[in-house]
Amino acid sequence: MRGEGAVGWLSALRRYITFVAFANLIWEFAHMPLYTLWETGSAGEIIFAAIHCTGGDILIALSAVMLSLFLFGDGAWPTERKVPVFAGTVVFGLAYTIFSEWLNIEIREAWAYRELMPVIPILDVGLSPVLQWIIVPLAGFSLARALPTVRRKPVIVDA
Repeated sequence: MRGEGAVGWLSALRRYITFVAFANLIWEFAHMPLYTLWETGSAGEIIFAAIHCTGGDILIALSAVMLSLFLFGDGAWPTERKVPVFAGTVVFGLAYTIFSEWLNIEIREAWAYRELMPVIPILDVGLSPVLQWIIVPLAGFSLARALPTVRRKPVIVDA
């Protein structure tokens, strides 16, 4: 049973997705100089790429958290089962991101890193997108749980 001020699952999910959307938008613009597009693209292309990538980030975040909730969560989340859900979300998001970075850099050649991007050996994946999928979800979950839910009193209408 949830105590007073406990965060319900829907409030936590709304807060998480809202935070993740804005944080990923900021991150996409912040790490854009690590990609070759920064040097070769117009301002419009760079802005489009950051917004487009943020849309993808939101879809990854939604997919990762929903899969994690389906596999590891229960009706009392986030009060209970928070660690398995948080860990699953980070692992699923990170796994997809590593695959996507590899696919789009090595196979499709859809984008490329500049020499400024630190690359993780063996994986051949940039450090910035990996850190993005560790830091942003963890910060999002911390915020989602930190703020108490405001309880609304039921409105009684006299007939």
